[in-house]
Amino acid sequence: MTVSLEQLRRCHLAVDLGAARTRVFVKGAGLVVDEPSAAAVNTRTGALIAVGELAEKMTGRTPDYIRVVRPVSGGTVVDIDMAQRMLRHLIGEKLRRTLRRKPRLRAAACTPHDADPLAQRAAVETMVGLGARRVELVDTLIAAAVGCGLPVERPEATMIIVCGAATTQIAVLSLGSIVTADRVPVGGDAIDHAVVQHLRQHHELMLPSQSVRPLQLALSGNGLTPHGPESTEIHGRDVATGLARSVHVDTAAVRHAIHTPLTAVLDGIGKVLRDCPPDLVADLTDRGIMMVGGSALLPGFDQMLRDATGVPVHIAERPDVCAVLGLGAMLEGKIQPLTLAPLAG
Repeated sequence: MTVSLEQLRRCHLAVDLGAARTRVFVKGAGLVVDEPSAAAVNTRTGALIAVGELAEKMTGRTPDYIRVVRPVSGGTVVDIDMAQRMLRHLIGEKLRRTLRRKPRLRAAACTPHDADPLAQRAAVETMVGLGARRVELVDTLIAAAVGCGLPVERPEATMIIVCGAATTQIAVLSLGSIVTADRVPVGGDAIDHAVVQHLRQHHELMLPSQSVRPLQLALSGNGLTPHGPESTEIHGRDVATGLARSVHVDTAAVRHAIHTPLTAVLDGIGKVLRDCPPDLVADLTDRGIMMVGGSALLPGFDQMLRDATGVPVHIAERPDVCAVLGLGAMLEGKIQPLTLAPLAG
């Protein structure tokens, strides 16, 4: 998966296929696609009905013969054919015609840290379906670090946490490479699920799956911080009667429910720091940790990490698109590597 910046500069487009959202960056045009990774299919005819935002809104609201599928799970393409069809429709006919004019179309794609060969192959096949003659794979951790402006090419430690929908990736970078890293199978979906399960068990309330994200309801105010409101009103469906009902939920109990899956993230940070050379850990006490990814915006998550690690924690300016913007910066030649010329004699 190690690819040179020179090879990336020859690429024409970059794709970040995430479990939650798909993003496409085209050289010279910038970020052209930022849509949910979802597609609605007619199971009787196999026809694609909708992709992206519209397909996402259909979730839980379709008749039997329409199914909403997610071709990407945990940053890995699990349905290559559907991922290709979804990408083609998201990019649009006009841009596809422009890309087809390239004599040898090259594409770059993000892959999770330590992705197995099958996952890498699936990413390559998906890009080939778009007409790419050559595909370069870049580790999501390095792409995200570049995208949020970290000086990854310098001999200094930078720690990054990519908080995705299905996984959380943690790494310490130095000299443009990953020194030590870990991938935790806990992300925004697990946190949402913890809130949903808490409300079902303790309040016998079922939340609508798509109308509003559970966290945005349950964590209004200051979210995970103890200074938030003591209770929050939540609307849903009664488990027993099936009727609409509203309940006042203790936010302290919701915070406790959310902390359970987040402890796995804290364990992952501890493991990465234990495996890291002492000199680099010393750098982190000043530089701190950079959080990127959609789930980094979870209210109070950064404060929880500050309390647990004792080091500064920062959230990137645009945490959800850092990875694809980092790939785009590499495509457009904005990143200059640190030149280490061999010494004579």
